[in-house]
Amino acid sequence: MIKKYLLGVIFLSTCIISLAQTKKVIADKIIGQVGDKIILRSDIQNAIADYKRQGQEAQLPANAECAFLEGQLIQKALVLQAEKDSLVVSEDEIESGLDNQIRGFINAYGSKEVLEEVAGRTIYQIKEDFRQVFKERKLADQMRGKILEPVKISPVEVAAYYNKIPKDSLPFYESEIELSQVQSQPKASKEIEEFCVKQLYEYKRQAESGTKKFEQLCKLYSEDPGSKDNGGQYNINRTSKEFDPTFMSAAFRLKEGQISNIVRTKFGFHLIQMVSRAGDDAIVRHLLKIPPVTEDEIKISVAKLDSAKLMIDKGFISFGEAVDKFSDDENSKFSGGRITSRDGSSFLNIDQLDKDLVIGIKGLKPGAVSKPLVYTDERGRKMVRLVYLKNRTQPHRENLKEDYNRIAARALDTKKQTALTKWFKEHLPNYYITIDNDFKNCSSLADWWKYAK
Repeated sequence: MIKKYLLGVIFLSTCIISLAQTKKVIADKIIGQVGDKIILRSDIQNAIADYKRQGQEAQLPANAECAFLEGQLIQKALVLQAEKDSLVVSEDEIESGLDNQIRGFINAYGSKEVLEEVAGRTIYQIKEDFRQVFKERKLADQMRGKILEPVKISPVEVAAYYNKIPKDSLPFYESEIELSQVQSQPKASKEIEEFCVKQLYEYKRQAESGTKKFEQLCKLYSEDPGSKDNGGQYNINRTSKEFDPTFMSAAFRLKEGQISNIVRTKFGFHLIQMVSRAGDDAIVRHLLKIPPVTEDEIKISVAKLDSAKLMIDKGFISFGEAVDKFSDDENSKFSGGRITSRDGSSFLNIDQLDKDLVIGIKGLKPGAVSKPLVYTDERGRKMVRLVYLKNRTQPHRENLKEDYNRIAARALDTKKQTALTKWFKEHLPNYYITIDNDFKNCSSLADWWKYAK
């Protein structure tokens, strides 16, 4: 039961196409109920269809309708208990969540107009369609958190969990490393910056005179790999923290169709065009120029990090203190410069590192700091970094000494699943439950059928 609940949140994400399809349903049917919370057959059918559209059809279980119905029953029970326990989701939280979801849809479909056309509804109507779904999802999450909050795990329990695993079933890990870095961004000369500014003003003149479309100029000259091929387009929201605040401030001062003067951010120099705006949401295009740096500027950054390395090697400062003092990456200062994988893990395989980094740490021993390494980042900027190799594991079979955190996480997850299962077995008798007879053969619903009316 509980493993499927962990997937339940995924099952709840209903895409816009489903909204349009719902209008075509000739007849619907209530196939499940917990208390006063009902589940429609169309809820299950649309969720499965969305899963397939997202390219995850191969991951669907054999009895998908049974699994999806179970996920919905679990959610309804949690929502019902959350209401009984007087848990609350604020209107601000609901509104913020809906705005984020709508922005995601707009990004997926390219514009607000296309989204409304596909859905056959206005943005306001789409938000209202999702309001109850979002509120229930939040209430279920809160209730689950309340149930699991007391669940902790001790080292003795972790060891007991590990010792029950057959030795031939333990996973095998290739060599992994833990790395941190200090990054320094060489600053271009004033003359180079002035040249970039002149280029941008020429592009602005061409766009405003009608000689070339701004979208075309972005495709030709922008140095932002994330938007260049899309004509420099981004969907933004005034409250978003993902974009540079200077960029956001300049963008929201523009009228529709207007092109900004030169805007300088930590990424370079921008021209920004306001394409369309609806309240705090907007579609903009931008053309980015990154002033190139010469060997002289790179040498200045290398010298700065040489000094940092000397201070670290002599024990005057720790690597974390060097990150705080010397790094030009503000975000890394909160994590001591730790390099993580996409899933947030600090353990990295060699194939997860860029080629320059692999070469730079070759021969580096755990606890050592590299010399300053010059490289090109994902934005095409010349950068210099110091790399600290915290740990390097050898290929090995999972064990408590080297993999305790991984094992503890799995053990805690298992304990939480057990706690949820126990909670449901204790509470199911207290709920009014109905299930349609079409699902009589769903083995995963056995516990639910015991109490179904």
